[in-house]
Amino acid sequence: MDLDHCDLFVSGGGIAGLIAALAFAEAGASVVLADPAPPPSDPQKGDLRSTAYLQPARALLEEIGIWDQLAPGAVPLEVLEVIDCAGDPAEARTRRAFQSSDLGAPAFGWNLPNAETRLALARAAEAHPKIDLRFGTGFTALLARDREARITLSDGARIATRLALGADGRASPLRAAAGIEVDTTRYGQKALAFAVSHPEPHNAVSTELYLDGGAFVLVPLPDHQGQPASAVVWMNDGPEALRLQALPETEFNGAASARSTHVLGPLSLITPRQVWPVVTQTARALTARRVALIAEAAHVLPPIGAQGLNTSLMDLRFLLDLYKAAPVSLGTPAHLTAFSEKREREIAIRARTIDLYNRICRSDIVPVQTLRSLGLRIVHDIKPLRQSVMRAGLGG
Repeated sequence: MDLDHCDLFVSGGGIAGLIAALAFAEAGASVVLADPAPPPSDPQKGDLRSTAYLQPARALLEEIGIWDQLAPGAVPLEVLEVIDCAGDPAEARTRRAFQSSDLGAPAFGWNLPNAETRLALARAAEAHPKIDLRFGTGFTALLARDREARITLSDGARIATRLALGADGRASPLRAAAGIEVDTTRYGQKALAFAVSHPEPHNAVSTELYLDGGAFVLVPLPDHQGQPASAVVWMNDGPEALRLQALPETEFNGAASARSTHVLGPLSLITPRQVWPVVTQTARALTARRVALIAEAAHVLPPIGAQGLNTSLMDLRFLLDLYKAAPVSLGTPAHLTAFSEKREREIAIRARTIDLYNRICRSDIVPVQTLRSLGLRIVHDIKPLRQSVMRAGLGG
């Protein structure tokens, strides 16, 4: 079989992989993207989660010319309200609102449903003249050389590329082929993902409610059949999450409404319920010869503070900027070393911070719960500290 050539090979056709393909193609690189799954089609049957794209992520999407296609379905997140809860049923004991206007910004981010976003990205990639999109075809083998990496795909196709980019998930086959191991922390938690309607308007406020077991997060969505709607991520100990998933819909609505402290009124399911494991996982290296890792191939974080995909897009941002500064260096040791030096420390700090935050927020130990409530008041009520924490959350 003939050997195809490209500047960049992307393993993985999820949101991060598709954005990477579009970003590098817009910068002039020839790209081949492969994913063993079929191309996205009906968004109602895909990933039920949504993602808040923070300001740096939106800037990247604008730069590569895709934001205008996504913007009609985006809901701004102008306020983050954090509520520390106690008791059963949960009752709010400390609540604070963080305003994007405090940073002179119109919004912290913009929330988009994952399935619809991925479909729009796939269509844009399919239409791009610099992208060879190969859904239904997976990565199977890597042979890394000094001048190129040679990739074998599941259909037998062979590709020579200057850089192989792993954006193929937490079980990344490209990462495994490159010999990069991971460190994983398990919490015994699972996250329920679903969407609800509610009688009270969300008013562009994203709400995070903390209680032992984990966070309950309401993120604004567009109205559903004339009613306000929100995406929900509900973290629990694993057995409790599975019990909740199996409840009849009426009982589940009641349980979710009580857990939300009725902050938006009674909640009513408008989608099925999906369950996802909650872990922290970090690759022991971000690069190998002619290989780089981004997104969940590089790091998996608990779903707190919209850090997952936004951290992934920061990976891409640095890799892309290095390519633009010196296109001929793509995939060279100098390029990969610069990428690792820029990202490894920041990822490690962010992973440790979110790990600690998750442990504190899910604790059932009374002194830790008291510390959690006190910490929320201190962080919010001291303005320089509040602004510093908000900037850090945005990727600073």
